[in-house]
Amino acid sequence: MKFESARKSFLDHLQIERGLSPNSISAYTRDLTAFGGYLSEKNLDFEMLNSADVMEYEIALKEKGLALSSVNRGVSALKTFYKYLSREYAITDPTTELSANSLPRKLPKALTIAEITALLNSTERIGDLTALRDRAILEVLYGTGARVSEVVGINLVDLGKSTVTGDEVTTLKLRGKGSKERIVPLGSFAKEAIENYLVRLRPTYLEKSKSKKSSALFLNSRGTRLSRQSAWQTVIDAADATGLTGKVSPHVFRHSYATHLLDGGADIRVVQELLGHSSVTTTQIYTLITIDKVREAYASAHPRAN
Repeated sequence: MKFESARKSFLDHLQIERGLSPNSISAYTRDLTAFGGYLSEKNLDFEMLNSADVMEYEIALKEKGLALSSVNRGVSALKTFYKYLSREYAITDPTTELSANSLPRKLPKALTIAEITALLNSTERIGDLTALRDRAILEVLYGTGARVSEVVGINLVDLGKSTVTGDEVTTLKLRGKGSKERIVPLGSFAKEAIENYLVRLRPTYLEKSKSKKSSALFLNSRGTRLSRQSAWQTVIDAADATGLTGKVSPHVFRHSYATHLLDGGADIRVVQELLGHSSVTTTQIYTLITIDKVREAYASAHPRAN
């Protein structure tokens, strides 16, 4: 069996049978392409490797100066790949002795409410209708805790209307990792921003498309679905405009959303559902941030703290 055939079979399995997201498939593709290049360079047969060979590969990744998280991802991809080959093609798994390197735990950084407000207000550009789309994107990122890939993947049919009035947008359907869907509520600010964009800008963009129609909520100036890169740029531009360059990414909005909910007294299980986490353990990292704030308040305010 050739390596390329094995790689294609594995990636098809991830996409079709496991339903992994395009972003996850891309990550596996990159990691296995790098591994294939290493095999060619060393003239190695992927079916004949032993534990020493794959450990040498791990060392090679580290010597490239990659971040520990990138090395771990490469190791994890290799283990998953060979586990699949062992099960489906009875190929010996040489990765059983490989283990991920421990990473220093990093708590997600949340912005203050004042910083979030400044970012949102940075889109108030007089005479620039693109600001309507930018404002809607930022409001959705912070107002729903959505990932940037989920935001650009929103379709018009994902806008849930009120069962009372029938015309007011009150919920969004988001598609997360592994194509898992969840319904999240829309706050008044995000709702207003979306409605302004839908009425005042989206029709103009749609007219520029060849088909004059699109299922996507967020469009670019050519009338086609906005890319992840363009949505990222919207966030970067807002950060630059507010002096927060280097501190902000789309995921920081998600971290801030979760942290502010917990600070406000939201139940962690509810936050788990809103974020689309399959396990509450993933969500619990945000409680550490709020506990740190409690400790700080105690240390500065209680007479017997120090």
